[in-house]
Formats: sequence, structure tokens, C-alpha cells
Amino acid sequence: MSDNQSGGKPSKEPEPSVPDDIWEKFTRDTERDIRASAQKEPSARARMVAERLRQQDARGEQPEGWRTGPAWQEMDGRAARRRRRWALVGVPLAIAVAVVAMKPSLLPGDPFGSASSGGTSDASPLPEETTPPSAPPSAVDPDVPTLARPFAGSPAQQYSNGAAGIVLPSAKATGSLSKAQVERALRQTRQLLIDANLDPATLRGERPEAVFKVIEPTQKDLLGELNTALRRPDEKHDPLLMFSRFNPAEVRLTGRVVKTRGRMTFKAGKSDTVVVHADYTFVYPLVHADAGATEVARTIVRRVLDIELYDPAKYQVTAGKINVARYESTFGNSDCEVSDGYFHPHFDSDTATTGADPTGPTIDPYDRSGDADDEVGDGTCGTATRT
Repeated sequence: MSDNQSGGKPSKEPEPSVPDDIWEKFTRDTERDIRASAQKEPSARARMVAERLRQQDARGEQPEGWRTGPAWQEMDGRAARRRRRWALVGVPLAIAVAVVAMKPSLLPGDPFGSASSGGTSDASPLPEETTPPSAPPSAVDPDVPTLARPFAGSPAQQYSNGAAGIVLPSAKATGSLSKAQVERALRQTRQLLIDANLDPATLRGERPEAVFKVIEPTQKDLLGELNTALRRPDEKHDPLLMFSRFNPAEVRLTGRVVKTRGRMTFKAGKSDTVVVHADYTFVYPLVHADAGATEVARTIVRRVLDIELYDPAKYQVTAGKINVARYESTFGNSDCEVSDGYFHPHFDSDTATTGADPTGPTIDPYDRSGDADDEVGDGTCGTATRT
């Protein structure tokens, strides 16, 4: 499945033939002269500028300022590039080991993490990921996941638990932006990832209000797309590109723990901006919604998110808000070509899937050694080697 839209970074208006500083001085002098003598007729160029400002005001736009740079409303409000090149269906290519007798806990778990944890791991946690790994994680013992050990047989055993896996880099002044400004953007990016991928209400399909409150309000196209995706999901408007959601009538998380692995970086962007880059994998252990269900399946989601921070001394931005410049996702173990706004994990006991058969390439959803742009492929739905 493919869904490519380009918006990219906001762009400025074409430069006038006269340098900005000279033209701004001329405009201010002209306006001063007009106020000083009402009988003076402004020049044709000044009338043209006044008419443009009048039209901008009628459209609700703010004029370009001498120190503030292009008004935000004159930028590309979408400024978000959505990609869902392909999703993964989590049916293993082969099962080379015999199924061992399961000995699950008598407790069936509870809807989306409201009771006992059930996510503890007996494997040593991995050190923080600060750079891309050089290779995929090695194979682990093919244990069958249970309610007591839902990450058994998975590299996620060594991942961090939930928000603890989203570790911020040390902030520092970058470009024209201060350390405090960069640090705030890092914290907001972390919170957006938590609200979109770990919040229990979001996971059970509720509207993630906190995410909408932090996004720059003039990104109207992006906000409109997300709202449409949540209200009326379809192939072109998929909330799973931004949010992790499961249908509570179909499945529920077992225990409280979602495993998290990834990294966050930042660097100076173009035109007095700082770009925060987040790349995280979330692993969700699930059981059927039926009371007493014990069979565990896992859905793996890799999120890539770019947040662009603009210098408020040069751009008209909304205080305390962030601009989403890009978001991408790949999914492991979710039925192909299903566009109802929920992940649909496959269980070994399932005799059929609700989606189409996978036609794309095979991939290890735990492999974080490659760039996400390469991983998302050509838009087809492929096969996961493990879940």
C-alpha cells in the first residue's frame, strides 16, 4: 500500500528584486511620510504594497515583518510528509521448532494495562541506543510467549519498558536557538511519542487529544488529515501512520508493559531551525478480547518522526507548539490492506486473516540497523520473519 504526500519544510515567499532591508526602510519612510502629509499621494510601489497588505489582512494573514521573517501563514501549513510505503504482516515464514506445552498464568490479564504487569523479563536490558546498530539482533530462543512472559522468544525482552525507553539526548544551543529552546522541543517530541504510542487511552482507540494540543495550530492540513483519519479511516487517511490503536472488541494488551527501543537526535536545519529526529520501535503484547484468552501475539511498530523548531525571533510561531515535518511508520504483524484505523495482529491459532495476502518483500521487524526510508520499501505489504 502506498500513500505518499510531500509538504516538506515551509518555504519563504520569492525574494523581491530590491533587497529586504532597503525595501523595508523605504516602506517605513513612505508610511511615515503619508501620515505626516495626507495630501501626498503614495508611490505606485507603496500603493501596491498597501493593497497586498490589505488583501492579506482580509484573508486573516499577518504581514511579513522586518525581524520576524515570513509570516507562518505564508508557509506551507501542511509541512508534514506522510509515508506508509508498506506494512508487515506478522505470519512467520517457517516454524522450525515444535510447539512446547504452554503453562500460562491463570490470570488472563486486563484491558490495556489496568492491572498486573506481566511484562517482566529475565534478560539483561540493552544499553541505550545512541547510534544505529550495525546488524540486526541475533536470534533468541524460540520460546512461546505466555501471559507471564509475553516477550519470550523476542529481542524485545531486552528492550526498555514503555516511556523509559525514550531517552533524551543532552540539549545544547544549536544555530540561533538556545539550549532551553532545544530542550523544550526534545521534551515535547518525547511526550508526543508517549501520547501517540503508549497512552492506554490511545491504544484502545480513543482520540489522542494531547497530541493535537501540542502541534502547531497553523498546520491546518496536517491536523485536518489526522482528524479525518480518526473519524473516517480509509486507505488514504490512516491514523496508524501516527497513532498505535487496537480495537478493544478484538484484542487487548496483556499486562502493563509495552517494550520500547530507539533513539532521538537533533541538528541544525536550514533557515534558522533545529530538526529533532526520533526513530523508535514499539512492541505490543496482545491477547484476544475474550475473557480467559491466553494465547499471546505481538505487533511491532517502528515510528520515525521529525519535529522542526523555528526561531521565534525570525518566524511567527505559536509559543509552546511544535511543527511536525515528517512522520513514517512500518508495522509488523498486522493484516494487510485493512484500513479501519486499527492494527489487527495474527495469532498462531487464527485460521484466516481479514486482510489480503502479503505480496511484498520479507523483513525482520526488529532490524534497526537500516534506515527507515529503506525499510519502508515500495508500498507493498510484506512478510515478517518473526514477531
